[in-house]
Amino acid sequence: MVARLFSDAPHDDGLPGAERRWAVLVLIVGTLLAVLDGSIVNVALPAIAQELHASAAATIWVANAFLLVDAVGLLSFAALGDVIGYRRVYLFGLSVFTLSSLGCALSPSLGMLIGMRAVQGFGAAAMLSVGPAIYRTIFPARLLGSALGLSALVVAFGLAAGPSIGGGILAVLDWPWLFAFNVPLGLIAVALAYRALPRSGGRGGRFDIAGAVLSVLMLGGFVVGMEAVAHEGGVWRSGAALGTSVVAGTVFIWWQRRCERPLLPLEIFRTQRFSRAAQTSLVAFTAQGIAFISLPFLFQSVQGYSPLQSAVLFTPWPLAIIVAGPLAGRFSDRVNPALISTLGLAVFIAGLLSVALLGAQTSMVDILWRTGLCGLGYGFFQAPNNVELLGSVARERSGVASGVLASARTFGQSVGAAVVALMLGQLGGAAHAMTSILPVHAALWAGFVIAFFALALSASRIRIAAAAHAVRIMAKRQGRADR
Repeated sequence: MVARLFSDAPHDDGLPGAERRWAVLVLIVGTLLAVLDGSIVNVALPAIAQELHASAAATIWVANAFLLVDAVGLLSFAALGDVIGYRRVYLFGLSVFTLSSLGCALSPSLGMLIGMRAVQGFGAAAMLSVGPAIYRTIFPARLLGSALGLSALVVAFGLAAGPSIGGGILAVLDWPWLFAFNVPLGLIAVALAYRALPRSGGRGGRFDIAGAVLSVLMLGGFVVGMEAVAHEGGVWRSGAALGTSVVAGTVFIWWQRRCERPLLPLEIFRTQRFSRAAQTSLVAFTAQGIAFISLPFLFQSVQGYSPLQSAVLFTPWPLAIIVAGPLAGRFSDRVNPALISTLGLAVFIAGLLSVALLGAQTSMVDILWRTGLCGLGYGFFQAPNNVELLGSVARERSGVASGVLASARTFGQSVGAAVVALMLGQLGGAAHAMTSILPVHAALWAGFVIAFFALALSASRIRIAAAAHAVRIMAKRQGRADR
């Protein structure tokens, strides 16, 4: 598959094979750093609180500040990439992320660390918002599925492996090294990005500042509201944040319909392939988020495994994605992507069902194949779904589609975290939430139901996607015949 990704064919669009290698390396390094930093720090929060003499509640914002700024910046940076060019936005984000990582490592106080983490999230949003769009510019259309399979692999691996990698670093080094390792890798990536990424410009014109402000209020209010629900922040706090999100969202939609150059052209959602792919992604990431948060509670608090054993039990998930993601992407170049994506969700649902049936006493071997089944299914779902989402819009709209894709992932995780928190708080009780199997089972069953809804959404688009795929295959064959 690797040889195929970097091979050339007559009349290929995108970059030549040799230049493609360096551009992809830049995207892999930047994306992996940005995704890992969303979760790698969680295992270090107790040590950070102790060393910086801060409360546990205040230290949580070391994680939340990154996720909040990352979430609210995705749509704005995606739209900015359409205006000034994806390369400029990605270079800016990678540079900001690298410098702020150094600031995090050298932070002498909690306040400075939280501030640097917010700046880190700003840089991560810029990279992640335009990353998939850049894949579309450097790879020829005939390899779009394989390219997005690689992209999905990097994102999924970063999400799943963050806690394990963070725990491994903390086993031998102090917490500042979680950020210090980003600096040399980031500097190398910046130098490579300057030389390797294509220099295509944007469409120009004005940037929708009002839309950007409204999107920040809409998306930020949603994330803060979900965070308040997840951490029992109170009815008033969560209600005010979610209410702000609803009001800002209503005004945002009104403004986007009237703005000459909107931040998010709403007409792209009229394309059923795009809208169904976006909806399916959001719902599926919610189900995966529930599993990611529930399983550590099940393994450690209920079944009594150590943190290291818990990391081992979770390892088959990212390993299965590494295997399945590229294969699914390659199949998507030849077979209806919506069909592959739906079959992947069916396998993922089978995996969620198997883990939901786990008891309080289960052998490690019995757990390993179940988490591997979840990863296998999700790996076969994600890349084809991304192909449907990005492939259903015009190339000049790639930035907007990329921002929607990244936003679906981020907000799905936020909703998943809130669902688990509600189950643990409401069904477990204050004294027993951490050790009772009932709330964990309830959360996993909720994830199963939500994933089943994603399956229904995905299945509903198979016929529409099949027609589009047939047209694409005919165009490829005609192109080969003309050559």
